[in-house]
Amino acid sequence: MRVLDTTLPPGETVPLHTHRWPGTLYVISFSHFVRRNRAGEVVIDSRTTGGAAPGSAQWAAPRPPHTLENVGESVFRGISVELKKFV
Repeated sequence: MRVLDTTLPPGETVPLHTHRWPGTLYVISFSHFVRRNRAGEVVIDSRTTGGAAPGSAQWAAPRPPHTLENVGESVFRGISVELKKFV
């Protein structure tokens, strides 16, 4: 497994990256965000799709290359636990 502890202050953007494995995301603190694909096109804008309450968890499928920009006024913090495939 791979564990990621992500803290994203307001106005900051996580560089282009991918999530090769599925996993869970536990939301510690929420702030609105925009996820963009490799071409810079908006894939998700949480201001229109809704947010996640602190203390909630959600399943996440593998994701292709993307960035994540905190467009809210709070710190976004989440812990992801991804399930790697072993051969």
